[in-house]
Amino acid sequence: MSKVEDFLSKEEEQEIVEAIRIAEKNTSGEIRVHIEKTTSKLHFDRALEVFEELKMDATELQNGVLFYFAVADKNFVICGDKGINDLVAADFWNSTKELMAKQFQQKNFKQGIVDGILMAGEQLKKYFPWSVDDVNELSNEISKG
Repeated sequence: MSKVEDFLSKEEEQEIVEAIRIAEKNTSGEIRVHIEKTTSKLHFDRALEVFEELKMDATELQNGVLFYFAVADKNFVICGDKGINDLVAADFWNSTKELMAKQFQQKNFKQGIVDGILMAGEQLKKYFPWSVDDVNELSNEISKG
């Protein structure tokens, strides 16, 4: 499973996009998923770079969350912007990663990603509830590198 295309089927990708839509339904927060084969950089540094490339640092309330995956490296990072990071419990992202990793260990990659997205969505909904003037600032589609 070293190629990005082999990581998830088209149907699984659509289920992830739907999970993003559901998670964002009750919040002004923005969630993105980025998948690439590998990186020569530290995974966290690369995730921050992708965060900026996807303009996730430009959301009005600084409430973007990126799920970054380096498939061949078997590594992933969750990056939250300042607005959400300042509000969630200190161990929230690590506990989310642990929940996801349990699914990944069983080769349930799609379900692990969906579980992480929905967990993030609950926190976003709690701290950044949807309001009538909210707009979807970023695409829900999975980006690939």
